[in-house]
Amino acid sequence: MTEDFTYSSGDQAGFSQGTPTTHMIGINRNDAIRLSYDTAIGRNRALGRLKSFAWVTWIITIGTIVMWCITAYQVALAADAHTLHDILANVFSNAQNGDVLVAYGAKYNEAIRAGQYWRFVTPIFLHANILHIALNMLNFFVLGIIIERIFGHLRFLFIYLVTGIISIIASFAFAPQDVSVGASGAIFGIVGAYSVFMLVHRKAFRRGGIPVIIWLVVVIGINLGLGLVIPNVDNYAHLGGFLSGCILGWFFTPHYVLATGNGQTQLKDTHRLARRWPLALLTIAATILLALIALHFMGG
Repeated sequence: MTEDFTYSSGDQAGFSQGTPTTHMIGINRNDAIRLSYDTAIGRNRALGRLKSFAWVTWIITIGTIVMWCITAYQVALAADAHTLHDILANVFSNAQNGDVLVAYGAKYNEAIRAGQYWRFVTPIFLHANILHIALNMLNFFVLGIIIERIFGHLRFLFIYLVTGIISIIASFAFAPQDVSVGASGAIFGIVGAYSVFMLVHRKAFRRGGIPVIIWLVVVIGINLGLGLVIPNVDNYAHLGGFLSGCILGWFFTPHYVLATGNGQTQLKDTHRLARRWPLALLTIAATILLALIALHFMGG
């Protein structure tokens, strides 16, 4: 969730970067995609060895937790907690302090309009309290490892950052009164991209991928629904992240072709980021333009 005091609650398989590690003879495209997907989520390891570490997910998770530790310590000091016992008591009381988070880069419209445009980025890595960080990082870590394996490191990082920024832009435009922090807009973004992946490749999965698609609909619906009943949840950030994730997922989701050579069939991804860099640059330009439009209408 992304807090607005406000809450806004692979290893990649080789195929995801277009460098196939699994060679398949006598296997059709859909079976090959399913095999690669199963490998990505940790099944059939003997059929497709995972070649790399999901380092983007790990780095973002660790970095975000470190940032929370720093701000949590500052929140405790602001509450006059100086001993270890008092600091821990403050942390586990779910204490939060808007002034501290604003000082560290929360989304604060007045500051953004004054020229602190880096606040379109920094809120993604800040969280209000221990419950906020725990829920977001648990969701991100579990989903991130799977989605990073499917999309590859750079494409996953690109989608996470762009959708996170767009979620903050949405909050800036539609929730101007709120001070907001949280990674959930970006988390909704990667979930949106993953949803598109499942829809595009649904024929490659058992039962047409319907169980996974239903699960995604339920998860997304519950999280958006909670935002309507729990105070201080920034659903504008959630929607902005999810919709932008769906759009980016459509253009950047892995697209597989079967290439044959030397009596072997290889599954190659033709949509890896290195091949689609002009579209990636256009996406960055469109995100900047979106921020400028929001600034114009919000008096920035």
